[in-house]
Amino acid sequence: MLSRIVNCVRDIFSHKAEIAKTPRVIRREEHRIDPSLVSIEAKKTCEALTRRGFKAYIVGGAVRDLMLGVTPKDFDVATDATPEQVKRCQRRAVIIGRRFKIVHVIFGREIIECSTFRALQGAGQRKDETGRVISDNVFGEMWEDAARRDFTINALYYDPQTEELLDYHNGFEDIAAKRLRMIGNPEVRYREDPVRMMRAVRIAAKLGFTIEPSTERPIPKMASLLENVPAARLVDEVLKLLTSGHAVACITKLRAEGLHKALLPLLDVILSEPDGEEFLMLALRRTDERIAIGKKISPSFLFGTLLWPQVVKRWRYNEEQKNMSRMQALHNASVEVIATQCQQLNIQRRYQADMHDLWLLQVRFERRTGKNPYTLVSHPRYRAAYDFMLLRSLLGHVPERQVRWWEEFSAADEVRRVDMIAEAQQEARQTGERARSRRGSQHPQVEGEGKTHRPRRRRPRRRHPTNKEKSVE
Repeated sequence: MLSRIVNCVRDIFSHKAEIAKTPRVIRREEHRIDPSLVSIEAKKTCEALTRRGFKAYIVGGAVRDLMLGVTPKDFDVATDATPEQVKRCQRRAVIIGRRFKIVHVIFGREIIECSTFRALQGAGQRKDETGRVISDNVFGEMWEDAARRDFTINALYYDPQTEELLDYHNGFEDIAAKRLRMIGNPEVRYREDPVRMMRAVRIAAKLGFTIEPSTERPIPKMASLLENVPAARLVDEVLKLLTSGHAVACITKLRAEGLHKALLPLLDVILSEPDGEEFLMLALRRTDERIAIGKKISPSFLFGTLLWPQVVKRWRYNEEQKNMSRMQALHNASVEVIATQCQQLNIQRRYQADMHDLWLLQVRFERRTGKNPYTLVSHPRYRAAYDFMLLRSLLGHVPERQVRWWEEFSAADEVRRVDMIAEAQQEARQTGERARSRRGSQHPQVEGEGKTHRPRRRRPRRRHPTNKEKSVE
């Protein structure tokens, strides 16, 4: 009870200096948002609500991206209608969430997330002992909702019908200055939701913004609060970070702020491995490049690259110390890493299965004879596994000719494939003969027909008992 009172008083004073009840109205001529970049589904959602007398605006990162001339990935809508009223206004809508009730308005594959204006204070808001909000479904006015948002650049409201922009906290100026600033007392806001620290790093790295000193200063000392965040939320934030298109900058900034220790404690272990940092940064750079040209990125591929140095370490140990075959050693290493690290990171099972396939296929690339090439190129994970092998080759872990062979084989016709496998079989035969000759040269030569070989050891002949011995027995 006492902790609730303390949190309540702290919040009142932290928001007092920041509250603005009247927004600045910015016309289209000033903000210059291109209406063609606005989602048709988001417009329809707002129109359906305004027709019934409610207020509805596009909010959050979508407005920020529109002002920067970037097409947003998704659109959020804020309204004064309750979740139940929103559902009645839309053709297909589902109320989700317990901590924050919101509505998903469904248009085929497109989903518009619609939330009701939240109040600053209310009897229904609950916090834990650290100040983190664990339940909040108290609805309020629009100015309260603006004060509740994290950063000023995310507290902009765009009306797609009038094309006006409403700004309560000078977010318009902050975007122009490329500045990331927290609304309210940063320490209190980070306690309410520690994930905001990660979001600050990700947004600043993605947009090339600088974090305001008062917003950045508390982050290193409050990084431990991330340990109190549910693992599922952290995994979602990690995926957003890795797929932001600026993963290298985000990871670098996370390390600088000390957030990676609570978020990715495995990162220090990975970076301490031989070639661990070089492999990780190379993978993240290639990921950023793929996103920049519009290619899709698989979460299993990202997590696979993140955990690969640990797999390699156990793979070598299983081969050298436990004398396992190459495939068995890799399989055991993969299972061990998935059982330990994936549980710590709370990686979903469907991603774990894909990661396991991605790793095991690396051994199959070493075999280019028989039916293996045909079955491998038809494998559902072939393309991802090939890209993974290509990353390894850039660090010299895989011969370049092996990568080129598989690239040619996958694109070749049937006649050429037969020739390539025959050439690979001949090469394997010659390699085997050279290996046997090297082993044989370590033993003394035996004269005969001019061949160098290991002298054959004669087994002692088994002696059978005579009839006399049998009768004695």
